[in-house]
Formats: sequence, C-alpha cells, structure tokens
Amino acid sequence: MAQITTLSSHAPWEPIPRLIDWRDVGDGSVFYAMAAENAPPEAIFSRVSSQVRADYGRSIVYALNNLISYVETYGGDNLVLVFLGDHQPAPVVTGDGAGHDVPITIVAHDPAVLDRVSGWGWQAGLKPNPQAPVWRMSEFRDRFLSAFGPPAR
Repeated sequence: MAQITTLSSHAPWEPIPRLIDWRDVGDGSVFYAMAAENAPPEAIFSRVSSQVRADYGRSIVYALNNLISYVETYGGDNLVLVFLGDHQPAPVVTGDGAGHDVPITIVAHDPAVLDRVSGWGWQAGLKPNPQAPVWRMSEFRDRFLSAFGPPAR
C-alpha cells in the first residue's frame, strides 16, 4: 500500500513538469530544468483569477495523467487505486461559497474489486455525475474498510 501525494495540484500550480517516460525519471534531477522553464512560484500573486484557474486546471490534468500513466505502465492485475482530494482548491479557483466536496474514484483491473462497491451508487469513469452520492470522509472510510477489510466479528 502506498500514499501518493500529488503536490502539483497545490498552489502555486507552477511549475508543472512535462510527463516523461517512467524509465527516464531516474533520481528526479531531470525535473530541475523543467522548473526553470516556467514562471517562478511567486508569479501567482500577479495573475488574474482566470489565469490562476487555468493554472489549477493544468495541474489537475497533469496529476491525473501522471496517475493514469502509472496505472498503464505498472498496474498489474492486483492494483487498486483510490483517487481522492483532501480539500477543495482556494476560492480564487472555485469562487465564493464553494462546498467542501471532493471526488473519489476507485480504479481496479479486477472486476471483483468494483463488485464490492457496486451498491454505492457510483458510475464508471473519473468524473462523478451530479447525482453521485456525497459522503463525509469518515463515511467513505467506514464503507471502504467494510468492503475491503476483514469480516466483522
């Protein structure tokens, strides 16, 4: 089990690296030059809201493409991924009054994994539809542990 934190989706959303082949990552130093190609992190403070929202959008696309690439490259029959956010972005991205809901997605090669959550009212794909159920994080945790943990005694 691993937790992968996608920091690119946290402010200041620059620099966003280019996706590279996993074999080329090495010790990560390949990303140093990419950081110099973009605006410095403090540049966020001089941007208008529409630019900041676009930067945030690009960071989410990068994070999801990176995770999808990982699944395509290394995902075996037993891989199960749970994508979830820990909070909504800042109001400069969402606008005033946005809720605190974040999407959660389970990705699995084995259909039996998804069968365990088939009664949750979720649909296929990475983007929940507007009718998707909304639960507190603690409720998702409890449902997840009930579905995949040891049987209750």
